[in-house]
Amino acid sequence: MAHGVGMTRDQLWRMFQIVDADRSGSIDADELGRALKNGAWTPFNPETVRLMIGMFDKDGNGTITFDEFGSLWKYVTEWQNTFHSYDTDRSGSIDKGELQTALTSFGYRLSPSFYEVLIRKFDRRGAGSVTFDDFIQCCVVVQMLTSAFKSCDMNRSGWITIGYEQFLSLIFSQRL
Repeated sequence: MAHGVGMTRDQLWRMFQIVDADRSGSIDADELGRALKNGAWTPFNPETVRLMIGMFDKDGNGTITFDEFGSLWKYVTEWQNTFHSYDTDRSGSIDKGELQTALTSFGYRLSPSFYEVLIRKFDRRGAGSVTFDDFIQCCVVVQMLTSAFKSCDMNRSGWITIGYEQFLSLIFSQRL
């Protein structure tokens, strides 16, 4: 039975052991960050790594176990496939138009100016585009904030009325 996309449990176990540099039986954000690379072999954004650890760390101790690693590996592989499908110019990064196409296909209807905001926020290189890890972070943050918004949008109108403290609570309660 395959556990990561295209990997057997034994292959995944060997990968886990390589990433678990301190042999603790679990992987922390530093170990995962050293193991993950962008297409240009540059290190993953530490914020993206932290976000992914938070998503898969079921017991909340800041590390992931072998079983959690299998889920994370599958998740990263699926994001790689998604990234490559929207990187239509094969530049190794997602520009504003490609990001708009991706998020629109995910069901988001956002203004062109908001895509510029997203590019500015998640483009760490100042190149006008986002790399693989920043694309993951961008999409996950948009999804998490959308879910938080929807929790207050009881009639699904796309509008909410909340006070400032409620807004801050809404944002800060997210695992961003």
